[in-house]
Amino acid sequence: MKLIIFIFSTLLFSLTGPLIFAQSEIVIDTSKNIILLKETSAGILLHTQGWGLRFRKGYNKSEFKKRMIIAEFIEMQSPRQIRIINPYYTNAKSYVYGKLNSVYFLRATYGMERMLNRKPYWGGVELRFAYMGGVSLGFAKPIYLYIIQDQFTVVEQKYDPKKHYIDNIYGRASFTKGFDEIGFYPGLHAKLGLEFDYGVYRTKVKSLEAGAIIDLFPRPIPIMAFNDPDYYFLTFYIAFNFGKRYN
Repeated sequence: MKLIIFIFSTLLFSLTGPLIFAQSEIVIDTSKNIILLKETSAGILLHTQGWGLRFRKGYNKSEFKKRMIIAEFIEMQSPRQIRIINPYYTNAKSYVYGKLNSVYFLRATYGMERMLNRKPYWGGVELRFAYMGGVSLGFAKPIYLYIIQDQFTVVEQKYDPKKHYIDNIYGRASFTKGFDEIGFYPGLHAKLGLEFDYGVYRTKVKSLEAGAIIDLFPRPIPIMAFNDPDYYFLTFYIAFNFGKRYN
């Protein structure tokens, strides 16, 4: 009788034991049922006239609307600029002929993101529509070049299109030259975009954003010497964002 009980117990444990241990290893992701109210992320931005860095803070107003505050530092180039080198001198440095200023924007943006579709519980992509605006501050730093004088002497001078030509420009000078002559150009900007959230975990921000931005300035910003200065800059961009969500 004891032998029969022992054999029956052994068979019962061999059948139910793995199921008990398997059940103990199941992890339930309860975060899918929790609304995370805050978001912090940073990323890099590539646009049709340069690149930039960004920092974002987000606050959920509801399940479908999010308030966003964004700070961006942007390089703005001219679509007409071409980098060349003086072929008549050895070790000459490349430079952009006709470029008066290196231009950068500092943007402070406020706006909303509206959810267009919810990410399925098994994963996928969540799509949001962004409409935002804010202030822009343009910085224009004069370009300095190495200029050939008397065919033997090289001097560092601020670029002057009336005196400096292809045949007497040796190359670009130090980037740090001209910071004490920066010009400031306050303005405004507006943005429309779509954000594709492809992150696996709701607590992690991984998204790709694409859209258009227009920067407007009451005083035009000069970039190239042989073109009219620009009152506005319309650019198309993509941005990669990485960060976290929390309460």
